[in-house]
Amino acid sequence: MNKQTDVIVVGSGPGGASVARQLARAGKKVTLLERGPDYRKQLYYGTYLGALVYSDKHSFLYTKEGLNIIRPLMVGGATSMYCGSAARPPEWLKEKYHVDLAPYVDETMQEIGIAPLPPEQRGTASTRIAEAALDLGYNWEPLLKFMRPTHTKHFDCGAKCMLGCRCGAKWNAGEWVDQAVAAGCELVTEARVDDLIIDNKQIGGVRGKKHGQPFEIEAKVVVLAAGGIGTPMIMQRAGFFEAGHGMTMDTTTMVYGVSKERGIGNEPPMTWAYADDEIGYMLSTLIDPWLMYPIIMMLKGPQYPFTWHRWGRTMGVMIKIKDDISGGITLEGNISKPMTERDNFRLNHAAIVARKILVRAGADPDNIFITPLRGTHPSGTVRLCSMLDLNLQTEVKNLFVCDASTFPEALDRPTVLTILGFGKRLAEHLLNIL
Repeated sequence: MNKQTDVIVVGSGPGGASVARQLARAGKKVTLLERGPDYRKQLYYGTYLGALVYSDKHSFLYTKEGLNIIRPLMVGGATSMYCGSAARPPEWLKEKYHVDLAPYVDETMQEIGIAPLPPEQRGTASTRIAEAALDLGYNWEPLLKFMRPTHTKHFDCGAKCMLGCRCGAKWNAGEWVDQAVAAGCELVTEARVDDLIIDNKQIGGVRGKKHGQPFEIEAKVVVLAAGGIGTPMIMQRAGFFEAGHGMTMDTTTMVYGVSKERGIGNEPPMTWAYADDEIGYMLSTLIDPWLMYPIIMMLKGPQYPFTWHRWGRTMGVMIKIKDDISGGITLEGNISKPMTERDNFRLNHAAIVARKILVRAGADPDNIFITPLRGTHPSGTVRLCSMLDLNLQTEVKNLFVCDASTFPEALDRPTVLTILGFGKRLAEHLLNIL
């Protein structure tokens, strides 16, 4: 496969899908390369088996420190296995880094229909947790969702949504990939990009392999949107020594408590949330899917998988901290993300608050525990205002980055809406220079 095109987009997650769609609709010749297949129509999509099939290292990807990272390799990228949660970009992105995504985010929210779920669909137990938090003085609010119950005849959402949406209510970046293809974009799946073609500080295209066979595609513009892990690895092979040096992860854990009433496992995940931007963390309602629960608990200790029988009565409060930049990714894909002293303070502060909320919501104080840490948003590996200018361009002309790796610091909140904003903003810039 040797060809020429106007623009190459690497990665079909929210960043790649938004850029490819906007450019294709404007009549540009776009080739979208995705490392994984399109699993959306497979019978096992959205099942436990599916999660093992389309996640990097079959869902057993870990940092050196033991943080589990779920990284879908497929059309739609991370939106294939997210909780369908949305948050507007943090104010510091505009105030500190002079990037205003508000117009693009407003447009996207209206187009997709991003809004909190109706009160009757936020979950009885989840609402009980939120009400307990409000009683304690914490301002929990309904979280914006990429879920559209009216788009399906059978809205069937629970913790299992993290495996992939089978009822069709949750928005997936694959929808925008389909629209890009309908507008003339060429989608090439199972195409792994290994290197960049660079001549005299000017991008010329990409090289890679599809089914073991090498390919080379020339283009005037290349947009890397392979995610916080994939993008820096591609750039390292091309000689960008700072790529992957330091990263953020929005390090996450859950605090579980058992009540006498029904838990949150069969309710939509993350319907309520609270952010403490002064300390640096977010709380929300969340629990591991039923079959994943005992697997995660084995990492906690030998006695914890035996709490599996209480899953149906378990309430969970997710903690997502605004972690400091640390660690990084090597050329071979080894990931390190150590916790700093400030990270540990944020985590403990949040855990104390979560415990108080669960007790107030009716959880047995003697059965509350914290799950192992995990890394939910690998990001900040090719940072804005460090390796990228305000238009997301690298030091190589017409080589751009548009994914979570661009974040200059941790968001500690859902990332997809911010990435979509970046994607629309970048597409607008590219249309001015092409």
